Amino acid sequence: MNSPRVSILIPTFRYGRYLPEALNSVLSQDFKDIEVLVSDDCSGDGSAELLHHYAARDARIRVCIQPVNLGMVQNWNWCLARARGEFVQYLFGDDLLTRPDAIRKMVMMLESHPEAVLSACARNVIDEQSRVLDVWSVLGKSGMHGSAETVSRCLIKGNIIGEPTAVMFRRSAALRGFSETYNQLVDLEMWLHLLERGPLVFTEEPLCGFRRHPLQRTVANTKMGLHQREILHLALDYGGPLTLDDRGVRRVAFHRLYKSRRYVGQDPEIDAARERLLGRIGRPVYWVRWVGKKLHNPIIEVGRWCLRLKRILLRRNGYEQSPGFRALRGEGQR
Repeated sequence: MNSPRVSILIPTFRYGRYLPEALNSVLSQDFKDIEVLVSDDCSGDGSAELLHHYAARDARIRVCIQPVNLGMVQNWNWCLARARGEFVQYLFGDDLLTRPDAIRKMVMMLESHPEAVLSACARNVIDEQSRVLDVWSVLGKSGMHGSAETVSRCLIKGNIIGEPTAVMFRRSAALRGFSETYNQLVDLEMWLHLLERGPLVFTEEPLCGFRRHPLQRTVANTKMGLHQREILHLALDYGGPLTLDDRGVRRVAFHRLYKSRRYVGQDPEIDAARERLLGRIGRPVYWVRWVGKKLHNPIIEVGRWCLRLKRILLRRNGYEQSPGFRALRGEGQR
């Protein structure tokens, strides 16, 4: 049997109400050289019957109903270990592809840039009724994004690349699988792992829909404080000299230390990670940067207040329609 070009992996758990929309968005793709591997993690919500119905309709769909619950990361890795395609595209059971050319465009980006290890796209944020709430496109302009620069930006700003539904990657670069030492920032850790092997290509076109709803695992994890602990560990794992230059190492270490300062004394794991990061930047350098940050913030705030005051004075003196006042409000000439 010939291997498909793309493996679309759908790990799902109790998403029976959303699965038809997800599967229909895959089957409507104009790129046909795919396999669809669905792993239901012992949902018990009627997903099994629905999945077998879809598999009977299309031979490209393979379904496994896990006899016991594997857990989120283990289910992701179960799918990845059985993928046969050159490229891998995850699609969570509650997400969807928003355009029939989504897979083709993601493939074309990787084909056009053989040095790139992963491609990513902007995504529509949708609610439980699939209504578009927002469009997330934080990475920047369409095109290539270098490895070191993207790693640094992710460690400072968070997952600016996107959720697994918004990313396609080369299977050969991801044989390690997703790290089971992470529980929330699992996808970001994988993107950083892949970026060590090559750059990323991005499109500002939203090709998928990422659903926000209360049943998501990440909602519960955030409440437990996992994000803060894991972003510090990512900074330790990927914010070092093997990935970044000296300036980048210091920048990432300071930013993560500064952001986590309010958690000191509340979580021993966070405190231990902070001490290791402090060892990279040095206590004197950290405090010099801390003072600079504290001095810089009020200056910016004073500037904002001066701008607000100027607007108020202009408004009181009847200059609302003057070109200068409109410029302060960000309005161009008409």
